[in-house]
Amino acid sequence: MSAISLQRPFAAARGRSWRQHSALPGFGLTIGFALTYMGLLIVVPLAGLVIYSGGQTPLEFWRAATDERVLVSYWVSFSTSLAAAMINAVFGTIVAWCLVRYDFPGRRLLDAMVDLPFALPTAVSGIALTTLFASSGLLGQWLEPLGIQVAFTRLGIVVALTLISMPFVVRTLQPAIEELDLALEEASASMGADRWTTLRKVVMPMLLPALVTGFTLAFARALGEFGSVIFIAGNIPFQTEIAPLLIVIKLEQFDYLGATAIATTMMVASLALLVVINLLQAWHRRRTGLGQ
Repeated sequence: MSAISLQRPFAAARGRSWRQHSALPGFGLTIGFALTYMGLLIVVPLAGLVIYSGGQTPLEFWRAATDERVLVSYWVSFSTSLAAAMINAVFGTIVAWCLVRYDFPGRRLLDAMVDLPFALPTAVSGIALTTLFASSGLLGQWLEPLGIQVAFTRLGIVVALTLISMPFVVRTLQPAIEELDLALEEASASMGADRWTTLRKVVMPMLLPALVTGFTLAFARALGEFGSVIFIAGNIPFQTEIAPLLIVIKLEQFDYLGATAIATTMMVASLALLVVINLLQAWHRRRTGLGQ
């Protein structure tokens, strides 16, 4: 019997796998609940935002979405979110590696602390950071004489966003690190590769999909953050004003169309970035054969 004839039944079985009998409710019922749930939570609110923003002419929408103050807020939001995600991509990887590969006193406590930004109200995080980095704060009083000002600057925004988005990178990478085959690292070492070569050539290619996923989640979380940022940023127009804050300001001024224009622009830009990153992940998986 040829290899092709052997492969056909398995290919057919894979094609029918979603139809197989299960003790749980069937495909039609579960997919119906899933689509309804996701539609009510995500699609309907976003569609309502787009429809409401369509109540203005294209020229009005363009003017509201590209006002000079708004453009600066876009740049502040995206640049600081990107910086925070990149910092977490490096140091979050180190934290996840230590938690998985090493057993040391206080490891369980450190592992629990990773989830602390999830539990803390964002306003509490913002107040704590502002108190810490203010000119009279525990760290600020030592940093400002050195010319390093954190509170009420973009650096402070990056610090706040790094804090609240860190768990996304760590928790995404931990399962991937646990699944790494130690035999591959040992084989690399036995063939004469040093530790950095093994890390670069063996470990990181296998961790890259999880790292990109964690980076994406951290970036998306930072992009929508509001509570912790408004306390440490100072909210200075054209300097430290983020787009979510500007949306709130527009709403307080009863400029609903202006607020929806900014929100719609942020939504479209965020979705576009997520799509690009997901496409890059899919391309990497096809190129390396991972996930096949």
